[in-house]
Amino acid sequence: TAPLTVLTRNYSRKWLMVLLLGFFAITNVLCAVAPSYEFLVVARVLGGLAHGLFWAVTGPYASRLVPRSQLVRALSITSFGATAAFILGVPFGTFLGSVLGWRLSFAAMAVIVLVFMVFVIVYLPPVSHLVPLTTGEIPIPARKDPSLPAIAIVCLNVVIVIMGYYVFYTYIAPWSIQVGGFDAEWVSGLLFLLGAAGAIGIALGGAFGDRFPRAAVNVALSGTVLSLVFLGLFGTSVVTVIVGMVVWGALYGGVPSLLNARALQAASDRLRDLTSASISTAWNIAIGVGSLIGGGIIDTAGITWLPLAVAVFMAGGLVFALSTDRARLAVRR
Repeated sequence: TAPLTVLTRNYSRKWLMVLLLGFFAITNVLCAVAPSYEFLVVARVLGGLAHGLFWAVTGPYASRLVPRSQLVRALSITSFGATAAFILGVPFGTFLGSVLGWRLSFAAMAVIVLVFMVFVIVYLPPVSHLVPLTTGEIPIPARKDPSLPAIAIVCLNVVIVIMGYYVFYTYIAPWSIQVGGFDAEWVSGLLFLLGAAGAIGIALGGAFGDRFPRAAVNVALSGTVLSLVFLGLFGTSVVTVIVGMVVWGALYGGVPSLLNARALQAASDRLRDLTSASISTAWNIAIGVGSLIGGGIIDTAGITWLPLAVAVFMAGGLVFALSTDRARLAVRR
């Protein structure tokens, strides 16, 4: 994502979004007509590249539509859309697959993407993402930008927190069945509740994140740790698992957008796109490593320990955030 962001840094962000949506629609059409499995995989990989770059552009785009004092609220709105897609995407995709078949499902998604591409063209205003130089000013390379240390601090914080989340979330279905006492057919409902609670968390983050940026992150992470400890100690029945999951989702839901906003707040204007791409890269690294660590924990200690292991990661993310606050805030844009 980061290299693609650098390569497209001089292009209009609005029309880049339009181009990416169009390209994503084309890859869905290619999937619909794929003559072989290998062709399908290549089309999905190309679609994934467009998807990654799209999200790297979306955050900074939203940030340029509002003043910095409303940055968390703007990012929370975009995150709310992603959460709604996560909650509704699986059942909607399953429905399309059962009614239309998998090929026509890809074709239908291409049509939906094209509709939203038209919405972007018609309704989204263009934004200026290139920072003009004053007379006599010499542009400095990104590696010498004074806001880079603060961006690196937040990216590392994202790695710790998201890695911990996916230690558990990757294996949440087998944990819910083996430890939580859920029947297999109930797991999708549990995931729906977790996603809905996450949407509430995003709304709470948007409501309080701009006014209390440090407190919002610290309270959310602290509450997340406590909810995971509760799940680890008492999550052995359907009732306690539902309570723990809802509380966990509501407390953690706003953390990603809060950290994303923290990175964009720290970044100089010329590094906003690269910052968003770096956050996206950190996120994807954390997902892979977190899943790997979760599998290792299951093999060595057992699946029962996953919530408590995540609580340790979240506590580490909180300690890291507190211990680096002064250094992060001392950086001048």
